Amino acid sequence: CYENAVAERVNGILKDEFYLDQTFDSLQHAKRATKNAINLYNEIRLHLSLEYKTPNMVYKLTA
Repeated sequence: CYENAVAERVNGILKDEFYLDQTFDSLQHAKRATKNAINLYNEIRLHLSLEYKTPNMVYKLTA
């Protein structure tokens, strides 16, 4: 975890805020839940550290 702190932080957010630490009925259900969580994180959830913008908004401004 010390070698890739950013990935560990994102994994923690996905588990804690989007409940991806649960047991899923199937691989398909787990993939769908993960895809939805990542979409919410990047497209909908406003981030204080990004001045209340989404990651995709910031990316579009800098690309």
